[in-house]
Amino acid sequence: MAVKLVTDSTSYIDQATQKELDIQIAHLSVHFPDESFDETTVSYDYFYKKIEQEGIIPTSSQPTPGDIYNTFEKIVSRGDEVLGIFISSKMSGTYDSALSAKKLIMENFPQASIEILDSKTNSMAMGLQVIEAAQAAQNGKNLAEVIRIAEHIRSKVHFYFVPASLKYLIKGGRIGGAAAIIGSFLHIRPILYVNDGMTDVYDRVRGTARAVKRMLSILEEDAKKYGIKHLLVHHIHDEKQGQELVDKLSRQYNRAVSSLPLGPVIGLHVGPGTVAIVYITE
Repeated sequence: MAVKLVTDSTSYIDQATQKELDIQIAHLSVHFPDESFDETTVSYDYFYKKIEQEGIIPTSSQPTPGDIYNTFEKIVSRGDEVLGIFISSKMSGTYDSALSAKKLIMENFPQASIEILDSKTNSMAMGLQVIEAAQAAQNGKNLAEVIRIAEHIRSKVHFYFVPASLKYLIKGGRIGGAAAIIGSFLHIRPILYVNDGMTDVYDRVRGTARAVKRMLSILEEDAKKYGIKHLLVHHIHDEKQGQELVDKLSRQYNRAVSSLPLGPVIGLHVGPGTVAIVYITE
């Protein structure tokens, strides 16, 4: 009996790592008025150009309990245990879908062992929880031990991001009224972060460059106080800016830093040009 990890597509774990660690993915999707896509199969370039050209913010949808049930069933029918780690329950109904799927599995497979964990975040802030847990499972840790490792990573992970503009936050209703108008006029850029499962504003400065600099100063403060275990960069349809940030951080911290694009479900809320950092403190 082995422990197998299941997560959702907003973790953005690369396919090579999924295969190496036998991580199963439940897919979220995005919907325009004229077409819909599984976010794991649509071209990111096509998707982001479409929202920029058409000026339409699509909606997103979670996997159904049936979708997740099918994934769970394949695992438990082999006699293996499941740890599912999903996008914050305050951001998506995916976690609730997983709980519903678990209930159905337990009715049909009473001896099954399934645990569901709320990552309280998304993107690789969630993905690192999944990866560390999957590595522990492959090293022979039992389900309780694997859960403790995932929860430990969850308590140490940090996720900050800077949008290139307020347009998508405004359209999505995350910034409204006079604050949005004044912020746009003065080129105010928020430094956003994930705080107990929700997107929140950490700080505000004028100009994108200053906002990125402020974001990196937060990282530097934590690095000095606590040490950094993992560090990576996310970008939304801006590979050049993502690579520039990677180069800077690689030199500063003398370590390999990867740059990973964010897909449609997360990207549609903050828009192209956004850059982010994810790190785990020691």
